[in-house]
Amino acid sequence: MYKRLFILFVVLCFFDAVKAQVMAQKKEWITIKSSNLKCWQCKDILEKYLTSENESTMESGIVQRRYNLISGEIRLQYYPDRVTPDVIRTVLLNAGFDADSLKAESEPYKKLPPICKRAEDGGGPTKGKPCHIPPYNP
Repeated sequence: MYKRLFILFVVLCFFDAVKAQVMAQKKEWITIKSSNLKCWQCKDILEKYLTSENESTMESGIVQRRYNLISGEIRLQYYPDRVTPDVIRTVLLNAGFDADSLKAESEPYKKLPPICKRAEDGGGPTKGKPCHIPPYNP
């Protein structure tokens, strides 16, 4: 009798531990607006930077990314137990891209190509030449 109760107790504890681990793994979404994320070239630069940072600094906390280049937004899904929204914003700033109301770090921003600069600095897409679609390479 006591043996069965003990086994039942161990099984319940195991399932409780698994449930707690699954709950801790719940993913969240954040949308960050960036005034200088308007073209595919900027997206590629940021994508490479985020990939390297996600592998080293953020402990694979970012699960997936979605870009809206027309509105200059990036939507990220992340594990809140591994990375915070402030860390994600800091990484964007360190890559040279604005994050919501925060302006990018000056040195990384200077290294961006002219098209990836803010409109007030003469950057961004030129009139009649949309850059949110990658060029056709047959």
